[in-house]
Amino acid sequence: MSTTMSNGTVLRNLRIIDPSRNLDETGTIIIGADGRILAAGKNAQNQGTPDGATVRDCQGLVATPGLVDARVYVGEPGAEHRETISSASRAAAAGGVTSFIMMPDTDPVLDDIALVEFVQKTARDKAIVNVHTAAALTKGLAGKEMTEFGLLQQAGAVAFTNGRHGLSDSLLLRRAMTYAREFDAVISLELREKYLGNGVMNEGLFASWLGLSGVPKEAEIIPLERDLRIAGLTRAKYHAAKISVAESAEAMRVARARGANVTCGVSINHLSLNENDIGEYRSFFKLSPPLRSEDDRIAMVEALADGSIDIIVSSHDPQDVDTKRLPFADAADGAIGLETMLSAALRLHHDGRVPLMRLISAMSTRPAEIFGLDAGTLRPGAKADITLIDLDEPWIVAKDMLLSRSKNTPFEDARFSGRAVATYVGGKCVYKLG
Repeated sequence: MSTTMSNGTVLRNLRIIDPSRNLDETGTIIIGADGRILAAGKNAQNQGTPDGATVRDCQGLVATPGLVDARVYVGEPGAEHRETISSASRAAAAGGVTSFIMMPDTDPVLDDIALVEFVQKTARDKAIVNVHTAAALTKGLAGKEMTEFGLLQQAGAVAFTNGRHGLSDSLLLRRAMTYAREFDAVISLELREKYLGNGVMNEGLFASWLGLSGVPKEAEIIPLERDLRIAGLTRAKYHAAKISVAESAEAMRVARARGANVTCGVSINHLSLNENDIGEYRSFFKLSPPLRSEDDRIAMVEALADGSIDIIVSSHDPQDVDTKRLPFADAADGAIGLETMLSAALRLHHDGRVPLMRLISAMSTRPAEIFGLDAGTLRPGAKADITLIDLDEPWIVAKDMLLSRSKNTPFEDARFSGRAVATYVGGKCVYKLG
């Protein structure tokens, strides 16, 4: 659904949560004809209603800055049967996500200006949400030769990453971080030591019972601690894409105490699920990093609550039947998540583990700050990217209702309370439930 508001919009009787202003109050949001916020808060109604504006009574709903998902894999170009930029944008809107950062793991890899510009143009023409590009850190994601950071940044890249691949060459990483510092660019890496990390699930008793090879915690901790040391050495901006174990959160705390400019994210899957959910070889639960123990899941929730973990990502990674409906050890890693990230995160609010303000910050304001995006705020003058949420709307995840082209969700048949009921991008309603 996409509706143009030529004379602006007024959203009344909302609970407004805006982490960028530490604001949590009941009030009104006024959106101007130019798609920007004129006022948002309890005193907004004093400004009056613009002539001809559409007025909506939003009693019982929560308004937040549009969600920002900083790690999304899209098939286009090269694997459009799994996901296109257009289909990913529709899935994002249904999940309350108004901006996402697309990873460079495409075919061809997003490692030169023409390809980044292709993604930006396709997004402008076909996407209903804001699509940003993370460019490849190394050519072909091969981990051998750096890409042209400056030119790629000028073309629109908001970060540099080696996508699903780690980076084993420490000297290359030092050079990349030194180079990125000159452009004030963010280096974001996944954490999997290639020799220790070649198992298929978390190393432990359960993996032994299933007869599957394990990935020890050290396969994440060792590359993380190396990355944090090099970030400190080069004074670069470094973002650990997805951590999954308690020791990684502690390593982040120590690095920050030393003065390193470092941040980290966690996948919604590692806040919501643990290794036991794999059950009898359920390949939709095969992820990277692998689902960890319940103790590690709880540690991730606590680290999110205390701010040691900065952001939540969906790690949306569409895979089709050819890559997922296989024996567990042979199946590809990855799960879709754009449409379920918010609802899964709201479980942490409902059970009292993470305050709602902190959750929304981790899914909107903080990722916008880290990657320098024009998003994550309801301040007057900001783009009217807004998510309207019913915190108690009950729903069950059914595969045929998902808008993503791929259906590899670990939350199939999950019961949720709370979801996005409307999504605005630049003042336009691009999604409305029902």
